[in-house]
Amino acid sequence: MQPNHTSPDRGRAALGPALALVHTGAAPTRSVLTGALGVTRATAGAITGELQALRLITVDARPTGGTRGRPSHRLAVDPAGPVVLAAQIHADGFSVALATLGGVLDRPEDFPLPSPATPERVVRAVVAEAARRIAADPRRCVGLGLAVPTPVALPERIAVAAMYLDWPSGTPVGDLLVQQAAAAGLGIPVDLANDANLAALAEHRHGAGRDARHLLYVTSGHAGVGGALVVDGRLHTGSAGLALEVGQVTVDPDGRRCPCGNRGCLDVEADPPALLAAAGREPDPARPLLEQAEEVLAEAAAGRPRARSAVEHVADRLGLGIAAVINILNPDRVVLGTFHGDLLAAVPERLPRVVAERSYWGRSGRVPIVPAALDRSELAGAAELAWTPVLADPLAVLSP
Repeated sequence: MQPNHTSPDRGRAALGPALALVHTGAAPTRSVLTGALGVTRATAGAITGELQALRLITVDARPTGGTRGRPSHRLAVDPAGPVVLAAQIHADGFSVALATLGGVLDRPEDFPLPSPATPERVVRAVVAEAARRIAADPRRCVGLGLAVPTPVALPERIAVAAMYLDWPSGTPVGDLLVQQAAAAGLGIPVDLANDANLAALAEHRHGAGRDARHLLYVTSGHAGVGGALVVDGRLHTGSAGLALEVGQVTVDPDGRRCPCGNRGCLDVEADPPALLAAAGREPDPARPLLEQAEEVLAEAAAGRPRARSAVEHVADRLGLGIAAVINILNPDRVVLGTFHGDLLAAVPERLPRVVAERSYWGRSGRVPIVPAALDRSELAGAAELAWTPVLADPLAVLSP
């Protein structure tokens, strides 16, 4: 038998990295895990045994196929193991879902914002629905992550500019979440972060950004435009969590007035309200903005000239903004969130062409521009945030 020279401390330290490899699908077998961690076969067996005892993974010793060499045990996330609660606040409402490891969301539910939609009332409503969802499920919930449509200053977790929720700058959303969770008796770790940052993280781990070293993510789900950068698996958040506010890139100095006070920001030139305006439509306040924008995209696909012209106009503005960011960051892949992914599908040649024409790097070699692969990237990212303590130290969180 091969001797195990790994100390108990090193073995425990390897639990988190091992779980992360299974969580992202990078270690489907124990042999792959052994090589990725650089440990002995015996140590890998002990690590997977510990994770299995914590109900985090399953280990299947049945042959994986083929007859050459020693068959390796298959590793997978335990579907009956712990879960986290993912929540997202956006301009039209909020959403909650339980999530298992492996980036799997369980039946997201959507709710309208309370009226008036003050920070306290919104966070209280989110926590109330989260508590209801947790109580109705027999699995152990080990954390809550919340995605918010605002830059979040770190380490204070303060909303800097929740323009599309009309919240005051400096709202202590982190403290509000902790207070409401305590009042509801949740008794689990809670955290929050910017929705675009979390969406980028989820796409990098489980979606269209897998294997990208420098991933630029650009998104607009309801109103405004967000962005994020993942470098070698880590979010680039800047000195205080406020990096990559791509929405404030100017793409038309004489364009629409932005809530930030400037004109022609990407924030207001390439989001659903901008598409509605270009198509000559007044937004219906009783319906989600994204739903109304999707109707314009459908009309463009059906060949209606005004809708087609509106789609091309917004795609051109989006292309200008992406090109400007590419010139600075030099990513190896661009992933577009919900609305922008649909915009790309509507004009699959025009948007990449604008980016290539206006980007220095695009002229020498086009950067791949692809739609997000996850249905709910922001919500999936909130789950990733909630899993962070578990992935860092499974024993600390889950030991009796």
